Amino acid sequence: MRSAIILFPGTNRERDMAAALKRASGRDPAIVWHAETTLPAVDLIVLPGGFSFGDYLRAGAIAARSPVMAEVVKRANEGVLVLGVCNGFQSLCEVGLLPGVLMRNASLKFVCREVKLEIANTQTPFTHAYRPRQIIRCPVAHHDGNYFADEATLDRLEGEGRIAFRYAEGTNPNGSRRDIAGILSERGNVLGMMPHPEDMTDEAHGALDGLGLFRSIAGIGEMAA
Repeated sequence: MRSAIILFPGTNRERDMAAALKRASGRDPAIVWHAETTLPAVDLIVLPGGFSFGDYLRAGAIAARSPVMAEVVKRANEGVLVLGVCNGFQSLCEVGLLPGVLMRNASLKFVCREVKLEIANTQTPFTHAYRPRQIIRCPVAHHDGNYFADEATLDRLEGEGRIAFRYAEGTNPNGSRRDIAGILSERGNVLGMMPHPEDMTDEAHGALDGLGLFRSIAGIGEMAA
């Protein structure tokens, strides 16, 4: 699996993401600076977490207007897999690849802790290594993770199976509508999620629960129970 990670000023999770991709695929991802206007031939593009441009204006708003994003949108429209985690999710919403917005957490405080996630749809390129409705552990670290969309959009996401992850067992950390933690594009090749699966991919992390996402992308089979 060939992959590329987009690096913005203020990104701080690119190394964690690169390590997770290497564990799953055996290949180092390319690191692409946001000012570039081209991308290498890849199977996956990743927008990692952090605070691109210091979250100035709105989280992800300036990143969405970086030169490289025109090529990211083009590749996404061609069917290339795109993953946005935390700040990457915010940027994917800002650029229009995913519906809705990420607002301030309901507590108006930065939240950094572990949550439980339910795998809401296993029939996707990002989740097929998990079991239906499997509960996994995953850390979050964000201030603007409160997913909001109007009721019609939420109903459409539900009806089309485009909710990939939900906060489970009362661990919703931000007030997201319908406990949404991650959503898919209409075509199913773009995933945005607030939790950080890359930080649960090594024994040293205390769990391997996030590895299923990267194994799914790499085309590796079902995770062990």
